[in-house]
Amino acid sequence: MTSGGVELATDVVLLLALAGFVAGWIDAVVGGGGLVQLPALLLVPGISPVQALATNKLAGIMGTSVSAVTFYRRVHPDLRTAAPMAAAALVGAGGGALLASSLPASVFRPVILVALVAVAVYTLARPQLGRATSLRWAGGRHLTGAVALGAGIGFYDGLLGPGTGTFLVIGLVAVLGYAFLEASAKAKIVNAATNLGALVVFTLQGAPLWQLGLVVGAANIAGAYLGARMAVAKGSRFVRVVFMVVVGGLIVRLGWDVLA
Repeated sequence: MTSGGVELATDVVLLLALAGFVAGWIDAVVGGGGLVQLPALLLVPGISPVQALATNKLAGIMGTSVSAVTFYRRVHPDLRTAAPMAAAALVGAGGGALLASSLPASVFRPVILVALVAVAVYTLARPQLGRATSLRWAGGRHLTGAVALGAGIGFYDGLLGPGTGTFLVIGLVAVLGYAFLEASAKAKIVNAATNLGALVVFTLQGAPLWQLGLVVGAANIAGAYLGARMAVAKGSRFVRVVFMVVVGGLIVRLGWDVLA
């Protein structure tokens, strides 16, 4: 396969599709599929970091859109929170994507690593966290918190990406007070918006590898559909366990990048 001038062997495409499937499953359950998908794309010879980011967004929006629809049909998340949060995230992601080619990722990795460790410690210290929805605020304060979370995490997604869904879930659980399952359902809607915002900017820059992105995206869809159905069937306790595994994986991955 030739995509965007990059020659790709069949075995490489198949491995990237496998990474897309696993990433779609992880993203659908709790977010953080970029932990698998983006590093796989970055390892391909001839692909620049911006092309990898853009292609990751193309594949990611395919999977997150499917999981968002699946969650909506089965969990019925309240769009009065999800829609404004998604709109703010879309704008934030576009802003982050504009800076993606000019700011080195190494500047942010230590900060993100510390944040992830704090998330892990906080979640482990509160075993009841996210088992049931108990909103911290109502009305305007709730909406303001949701919009601020969406804009901030959306900006991060456009700039770097991996772990976005994880940060969305913990923000919705720890800051706003949602149960893990409902938080994951809302996070998918917001994550689809962040992927769209970043993808629009990357497309204007001519960065996505469309053929490769569509192949990886098709595999991502399959994983996302399976993951969303499993999350709905097994509930918040299952989502919490997967969340901790993904956070642990992100900590190991980013820790290796920082120390290497």
